[in-house]
Amino acid sequence: MKIGILGGTFNPVHIGHLILAEEAREKLGLDKVIFVPAFLPPHKDGSDVAVAKHRFSMVKLAIKGNKYFVASDIEIKRDGRSYTIDTMKEFKKKFPRDDLYFIIGSDLLKYLDEWKDLNEIIKMVRFVAATRPGYPLEKIPAYITTLPIRAVDVSAFEVRECIRDDKSFRYLVPEAVFNYIKRQGLYQ
Repeated sequence: MKIGILGGTFNPVHIGHLILAEEAREKLGLDKVIFVPAFLPPHKDGSDVAVAKHRFSMVKLAIKGNKYFVASDIEIKRDGRSYTIDTMKEFKKKFPRDDLYFIIGSDLLKYLDEWKDLNEIIKMVRFVAATRPGYPLEKIPAYITTLPIRAVDVSAFEVRECIRDDKSFRYLVPEAVFNYIKRQGLYQ
């Protein structure tokens, strides 16, 4: 099987994440895409990050109905800072005969040198960098496959800003996620 892995904070999950996952699945011929919300990302201080259980619930709501999408709480169960190397080791044990495609947005390319055990990760997965508005695909390392996708200029930061500024964010996230955020009073 060909399995896509889309990790992130998903704070909150938005339509850009879903479009990225669907286009990657289709263009790479993936059998499924696993969404992996981080418990606490290594590059963020956590002050503006919703509790992991809420982010995981929102991911499950967002992907409900898509038979190719799965949510994993592997990093949430691990607790503490989430490092890609640890997650990939667990997925390699779980899917030893499958091809793993680790999908990132082009905005993360500039941080790759800071990743823990990057050379080990490269041996375990096929790195795929998807285009993201404002982050051109430049100086791409040879181990990364580039994936042009539909330009959707939405970010979780933008969604949180809309909520804080009491502006509409209704169509930036799936309807079920919109309702969850409102019900839980997140990002106020």
